[in-house]
Amino acid sequence: MSTPFDRLGPDLVTTDPEVVASFARDEAALGVQGGAGGAGPLAVVSPRSTADVAAVLAIAHEHRVPVVVRGAGSGLSGAAAAPDGSVVLSTRRLARVLEVDPVERLAVVQPGVVTGDLRAAAADAGLFYPPDPGSVAFSTVGGNVATNAGGMCCVKYGVTGDFVLGLEVVLADGTVARTGRRTAKGVAGYDLTALVVGSEGTLGVITEITVRLLPAPGPARTLVATFPSLGAAGAAVAAVTRAGLDLSMLEVMDRTTLDAVDRLTGMGLGADGTPAAMLLAQGDGGSAAAVLEAMAVLCGDAGAEDVVVADDAVEGEALLEARRQALPALERLGDWILDDVCVPRGRVVDLLEGIERVAAAQALTIGVFGHAGDGNMHPTIVHDAADPASVAAAARAFDAITSLALDLGGTITGEHGVGRLKRDWLARELDPGAMAMSRAVKAALDPRGILNPGCVLEP
Repeated sequence: MSTPFDRLGPDLVTTDPEVVASFARDEAALGVQGGAGGAGPLAVVSPRSTADVAAVLAIAHEHRVPVVVRGAGSGLSGAAAAPDGSVVLSTRRLARVLEVDPVERLAVVQPGVVTGDLRAAAADAGLFYPPDPGSVAFSTVGGNVATNAGGMCCVKYGVTGDFVLGLEVVLADGTVARTGRRTAKGVAGYDLTALVVGSEGTLGVITEITVRLLPAPGPARTLVATFPSLGAAGAAVAAVTRAGLDLSMLEVMDRTTLDAVDRLTGMGLGADGTPAAMLLAQGDGGSAAAVLEAMAVLCGDAGAEDVVVADDAVEGEALLEARRQALPALERLGDWILDDVCVPRGRVVDLLEGIERVAAAQALTIGVFGHAGDGNMHPTIVHDAADPASVAAAARAFDAITSLALDLGGTITGEHGVGRLKRDWLARELDPGAMAMSRAVKAALDPRGILNPGCVLEP
């Protein structure tokens, strides 16, 4: 089958149906994947340079062909689900760390660089790139920027967008633009960098990213506390938040998740009976010991059954691995849908208890883990995709949890993005004025609607 992109050459373009199908989706569920039951995307284009990306978009603009950008395909919101008749633009070949500047404390990378590789390159220069999503070993920096990804370090360091200084972006018609700066300060013009961050490929294609780096922190110390109830764990989170402790991480896992992780890893998390909840915290820098000592007292006051502080880096990393295995472990329980909601930190207990009620009402297993320090939870709904009744129950549970987050003064997504999965929820969260502004920006930068149509906003 011929396409308008064939003139770019077979080195950049493939139309092999099996290859195209493997690039046509991400990790989202609930029927948001593109091409299901249809013809699927036309082709996959894998550019090697910004000039190649500009050529792809110029052709797509001319022929009104939708373009969906895809990094590692690890997204969980359906943003990389390619609709019928589209072309998938893969960033897999745009994967170089172009520069690490220890004087200016910045790095310049292409979008296909794996996040863990950027962190390693920064560490080699004695510096630190804090964003640490759970998919750090395989997600790409471009995907992190496109969704404004978070991670376990957000409680202290913030999200990906807090570290993006500037971007090179190819616009819908193939025009190449640069936004932002390399300087420590700069306020010239509109903040176009912030506009593109989190736009999920709907406003342009990112081809280069300049990120801010920090001095490497001191050795981290790790605390683990177990609790007899989710309410007690939530009370500890509230106490820690009120105390203003300088934690670099504060994570939570419920009993369902702990059981699943234990079965997967054999770590012995439930050797004496699986607790209802576990908090995992880290502190870095010179104050880490004092910070965790203070947290241990607060956890005890909240009713913790056991509190352990690990001074050894190897032991601490092993404990962190338990948290990183939360989703892989829950995946083994059956088909799954991962939600991503964020509530005010003072409402975490209300959210956790509400999720328990939803699980009971729908007769489903829902494992909960997430970033307790900033209120960003990831309820994982386990169901049977082959059973229509189970699928319907999972969809009801997903909607109920998302609605609960809004009712608690929260947001429909803390770090995974809107994508296609939560597009219809966006109008529930934003008021009509904000929705009108969003549509006006989209229309101005993508007048023909070719950039990831159906993602974030209705096409």
